[in-house]
Amino acid sequence: METSRVKPGLNGVEGQKEATQAAGKPLGLVGEALRAFALALTLVAAVVMGLDKQTTTVPFQVVPTLPPLQVAVTAKWSHSSAFKYFVVANALVCIYSALSLLASLLTSARKKNLSLAVPIAIGDLIMVAVLFSTIGASMDFGLLGMHGNSHLRWNKVCNVYGKFCEKAMVAVALSSIGALVFFGLVVLAIISLHKRSK
Repeated sequence: METSRVKPGLNGVEGQKEATQAAGKPLGLVGEALRAFALALTLVAAVVMGLDKQTTTVPFQVVPTLPPLQVAVTAKWSHSSAFKYFVVANALVCIYSALSLLASLLTSARKKNLSLAVPIAIGDLIMVAVLFSTIGASMDFGLLGMHGNSHLRWNKVCNVYGKFCEKAMVAVALSSIGALVFFGLVVLAIISLHKRSK
């Protein structure tokens, strides 16, 4: 009877497991870094939009024969349902990012990545959808503020509330980068799950 000459770890099962773990480590580190970056982006986007407020004096004509009254009018993020949705959605995505980063760090320390890989990937995909929906709503409202709507006779307001509009654009840009980071996390999860399935 001949004994097997296969070295330990090269029998096709253990070697494949070790190769999968070694290949998964760089993806795990990149994923954790991207997750931390997304957390920071969505947090800053929510804070910038949540603190967005500008008060300016607007001339208001009551009677054509009298000079216009100077009225102080405030533009605030809470005056728009699109911006409210933006702040709440980015705050929720930020909380999800923190929880998923914690789960990712704990599972990678215990080397049990597969148990949470699929739920986290599904969560990341949902966050992509949430972020892009709130970005679309906020950009629509922002474009209306920048250009107005001549058909409905809505005047543009960004020429009056310039700082307010600029801060809103910065918040939307940060959230857009956060959405792209989450999209990258989804792609990484697909690559990682594909490697494990081989």
